[in-house]
Amino acid sequence: MTNLVLNLIEAARMYSGKPAIRLEDDVLTYAALDEASARFAQLLRARGVAPGDRVGIMLPNVPEFAIVYYGVLRVGGVVVPMNPLLREREVEYYVGDSGARLLFVWHQVADEAARGAKAAGADTVVVAPGALADVLADFPPDPQAVSRAGQDTAVILYTSGTTGKPKGAELTHANLGTNAAVIGSTLLRLGPEDVVMGCLPLFHSFGQTCALNAAVGVGAALTLIPRFDPSQALRVVARDHVTVFEGVPTMYAAMLAAPNRGDVDVSCLRLCVSGGAALPVEVLRGFEEAFGCMILEGYGLSETSPAAAFNHPDRVRKPGSIGTPIDGVQMRVVDGEGRDVPLGEVGEIVIRGHNIMKGYWRRPEATAEAVPDGWFRSGDLARIDEDGYFFIVDRKKELIIRGGYNVYPREIEEVLYEYPAVAEAAVVGIPHHSLGQEVAAAVTLKPGAQATPEEIRDYVKGQVAAYKYPRHVWIADALPKTATGKILRREIHPPAELDTR
Repeated sequence: MTNLVLNLIEAARMYSGKPAIRLEDDVLTYAALDEASARFAQLLRARGVAPGDRVGIMLPNVPEFAIVYYGVLRVGGVVVPMNPLLREREVEYYVGDSGARLLFVWHQVADEAARGAKAAGADTVVVAPGALADVLADFPPDPQAVSRAGQDTAVILYTSGTTGKPKGAELTHANLGTNAAVIGSTLLRLGPEDVVMGCLPLFHSFGQTCALNAAVGVGAALTLIPRFDPSQALRVVARDHVTVFEGVPTMYAAMLAAPNRGDVDVSCLRLCVSGGAALPVEVLRGFEEAFGCMILEGYGLSETSPAAAFNHPDRVRKPGSIGTPIDGVQMRVVDGEGRDVPLGEVGEIVIRGHNIMKGYWRRPEATAEAVPDGWFRSGDLARIDEDGYFFIVDRKKELIIRGGYNVYPREIEEVLYEYPAVAEAAVVGIPHHSLGQEVAAAVTLKPGAQATPEEIRDYVKGQVAAYKYPRHVWIADALPKTATGKILRREIHPPAELDTR
């Protein structure tokens, strides 16, 4: 029998009274989390959810996320995690494409989500602090878990390249279980005495695998912060005696600059993990010097569950490197024909191992393109040094990483093209001192049409999640193009008079 929820059931058996999830003063023990998920499974059965059915989760980092997540897995369902910041049109697409029957949504964003879910033909269940426990009291817990095969899909995570609609990466029980075990036990060496800080969104693969599932797999505690604030994060580290902190580079930079940095005792930290984007070497060195704690930088994608490579605690760390492949994973750097490039030369990272997704949900052609020969094409360019360490040279060329969140230009361009006055549009990332990159857009107007950059920006703002809309918009006479008429994003730069600070 295989099911990712078995990790929780076993942890509840061994560490029943230990804290599993904490948010401020709200603490769920392993026994309480296990029972709540078992009651939630019965609620799902009452709503007609059967093995293989998709269920959407649109919750922030709150204990209810873990209850719903493990409850869905317990009945053999497939979790479809969604960012609570998504707008109506995005919710409609994610729910409609996945075929989710139900969407569990946080009360603060319920109206927007409900409209999108209704348009996709799904029901919405609103989740509010403390209210879920009252609802679950009516459902007796079922301690059993539905048996699944290792290759059965557990989670569908939506991601996209720079073209086309977002695609759902199908991650199996074996993908997620093995990746969490390697990260938790082998790499981070977590144990039941550890306290992991969960600032990473649980709807993202990084937070799910490296924080939630890795912690539950060893009986460690997970402390949550719904919205990252550097000063609050440092206070919680000290209060809860956090031993392992996981974040994206912008979080480390923010904590390094936090005004209360010297006022809190964070000597409890033994290890930090960074992913999601390249960690500037000066931030790594500055943080380690200020806090006396090692940072391990890693690399992965949603399609790789997500961890593929890491700097290891018992090996030489090379600043600026993503390290070497984790146990059970192979990585190469290849040219356009799939041939290995010589050491030191740049090529595309390809990956093979237990972490590679089952495929893109209902996208066989996209799956065949991404994994044509058993090796997943990452789209990321890198080089390998003489010691086998990988160095990212460039992220996916068109991808914008804003504060650790992926923004895909084509998705935003599609919205810009909906604006009546816009003739052409190109979305690019421009440097930002704290976010890494900011979203910007150059547009041309249709003949005779009139619009201001502010009007165009505000239209997009109303259509997509807050982190996606372009803060900077400018109107150009023309956009640079190739001989075949394709817009050249790399040649697009903001005008000198535009303040991009």
